[in-house]
Amino acid sequence: MKRITQSHLTSLRLASSSSQIYRSGTLQCRAQNIHTTTPQPATVQPLTASGPPPKVPIPSAEHVDSRVSRRRKQAELLKRGLDLKAIAGGTGGGSAKTKRFWREVHVKSVDEGLQIHLDARPLRRPSKAILTIPHSKPALATAIALEWDLLTSAHQALQQHLIPLTSLVSRALDIADEDSSSSGAPGPIRTSLANTLMRYLDTDSLLCWAPTASPDPPGYEDHASRKAEDLRSIQKRTAMPIISYLTERVWPGVEIVEVLDEGSIMPKSQPKMTRDVILGWVMGLPAWELAGLERAVLAGKGLLGAARLVVEWSEGLGHLREGAENAEEGAMFGVEEAARAASLEVDWQTRMWGQVEDTHDVEREDVRRQLGSVVLLVSGSGKGTKTG
Repeated sequence: MKRITQSHLTSLRLASSSSQIYRSGTLQCRAQNIHTTTPQPATVQPLTASGPPPKVPIPSAEHVDSRVSRRRKQAELLKRGLDLKAIAGGTGGGSAKTKRFWREVHVKSVDEGLQIHLDARPLRRPSKAILTIPHSKPALATAIALEWDLLTSAHQALQQHLIPLTSLVSRALDIADEDSSSSGAPGPIRTSLANTLMRYLDTDSLLCWAPTASPDPPGYEDHASRKAEDLRSIQKRTAMPIISYLTERVWPGVEIVEVLDEGSIMPKSQPKMTRDVILGWVMGLPAWELAGLERAVLAGKGLLGAARLVVEWSEGLGHLREGAENAEEGAMFGVEEAARAASLEVDWQTRMWGQVEDTHDVEREDVRRQLGSVVLLVSGSGKGTKTG
């Protein structure tokens, strides 16, 4: 028998006193039921099943197959990630290196023109025809060869933004094939392209001039933009030499007017004679110049600046530049001049308020890249080509 110690007696006394206090109501708490209904006992149903108990469930064959396919998919994604990491590091490796089926890229001169060869295989267009560039455009052929030499896999050749010059040359050759197969009448590609380009004339970025800035009310602090040249003045100063060159040498006698009145947002159409003359000029362009004009119009959102650039560097339109070398309007009009003319308002706004990183700077370089491809496409070493 265990001996009761003094500590045990003290604990018993405390427990007894606590019970008396609770029963006497000194501690105001009482138990309450959550539900008001009387609890009912559960009714047990009798077992009516007969026979042995069911077997333990096992994984089905379909479940096993889906699990294996999921594991294989995860392994393929991991392998692809390693390949992309190797490509980004410039080391090749993995399956990315084996996907490129050529080792060297070189330009080969044949009777038909210049061809780009991937080892011994000539580069072909989507129509399966061999991509052939005129002998007078060696710089273009070399640039396309470099374009393919920088690819690390055959899969990248399916992405047009990685082979922009190849796509542009294929476009020009498609137009040339259509012209040679037609019986003198313009084909659907040329007609559709010309109609699309003419829509940019009524909203040309060189003809949409900003309204004249109104003066600040008295007592207001002058903004920094008030002290500098206003946007409308910059636009007119940039556009007028281009318009003068085109109306004197390319489309003599036509009238090109501003498409926006001050305070209006609805553009005006050019005179009918102007539209007819420009449409006829576009329809009569050689295939390479027409493809270059399309790329320049889409890059700069305007027809006038694109036409000025194509005429400046075209191999087949050199007669339009004769006698203009010493004239004021015959000054060099290159990629930088065309890009500045196409983005006057954006440049003016970013100078005042700053540029958005990874947006304005990327667009700025992309416009110059696309206009540079136009210069490569239309220029050449033939007679009449500008070499400055």
